[in-house]
Formats: sequence, structure tokens, C-alpha cells
Amino acid sequence: MKCAADKIEVLKEMINIGVGRVADLLNTMLCSHIRLEVPSLKILSSDELETELCKCGNERLSCINLPFKGDVIGVAELVFPAESASKFVIALTGEEADTIDMDSIRAGTLSEVGNIVLNAVMGTISNLLGFKLRYSVPSYTEGNFNSLLPVHPIVPDTRVVVVQTHFVVEKLEVEGSIILFFEMGSFDKLLEKLETSYEGKKR
Repeated sequence: MKCAADKIEVLKEMINIGVGRVADLLNTMLCSHIRLEVPSLKILSSDELETELCKCGNERLSCINLPFKGDVIGVAELVFPAESASKFVIALTGEEADTIDMDSIRAGTLSEVGNIVLNAVMGTISNLLGFKLRYSVPSYTEGNFNSLLPVHPIVPDTRVVVVQTHFVVEKLEVEGSIILFFEMGSFDKLLEKLETSYEGKKR
């Protein structure tokens, strides 16, 4: 989908603000410095998403899923490769990778962190654009990329915002992605609000 570069930049700024809030929250949780970067943002159609998924193969991933409804409808996901997920959990909890209950510790910890991250990002977007949103309880799943998709199959009117994110915790490189799925009508509303926001910034 072709989207004006100025709208993408406004959306990226909003997500950067949300990510900055996430960093502050996680700094408090860890009692140490954590830096979250947002180096890239893509807006994809369903066909383009399928192409992206083919590149992922069967890599095992950890995913926190947060559905939202209200003025816009969709699903927010925080996705980690399995190795990055384990590193992040160890940094947060101090538990070792060979802990007997590591699977349950990973699920619980990532669900909590995912809820914080996704609420901060979506909350920032909704507040800046004047949207009202209601969130469902986040869920945690593991599997390959295709098995983690919130819509099976991805329908033609779905629009996807893919944000490649890097988490740096005490020199520990942890890579993850924030993925936002919007229904077509909801994405149109988002673009309209972004247009208004961009015009306001120019004035």
C-alpha cells in the first residue's frame, strides 16, 4: 500500500514516543538501563505481509497478542525470536536458562512485559489521535510466524504496521518486532487522523 511519507513519519514519531515511555517503565523494572530503538517502520498490505512471512521460514518465535477495539479495531503483537525471548527473560528475572520452570517463567514474564509495551505504544497513538480503545487480556503463544498471525487467513482488507525494534539491556542485544494489524475501515480512520495531525504540525 502506498502511503504518504509525511503520514508515515508522523506515525513513526508517535510510536517513538510510546517506545520511549516503555523504556522508562522497563528501566524501573530492571533497575538498570535499557534502550529501545525503532529503526524502521513498514506499512504493508496482506499480500506484502505474506511475502514477508515467506522470509521467516519456520523460525520459532514468542508472541504476546493484544486485541483492541473501539474507534479502531485490530490486534497488536510483540514478537521475539526464541533466543532473544530467553535472553530478555533472564535479564528481567535473573533466572537461568536451565531452570525447571523456565517455560512458565518465560510465558508469564513476556506476557507482563508485552502488555506494558503494547499498551504504552497503542495508548500513545490513541491519546495523540484522540481515539478511545478497549483492550482484551493479552495472550502468549509460541510457534512459527504463520501460526502466530491473529487472522487466518489474512484477509485482503487487513493493513499491517510492522515496526522493527531493538532492545538493548546492559549490552545484551535482544531483537523483537511490534506488529499492528488494522481492519481496512480502522486503518482509513488512522490515516485521516494522521492527516489532521500532520496538517496541524505544519501550521
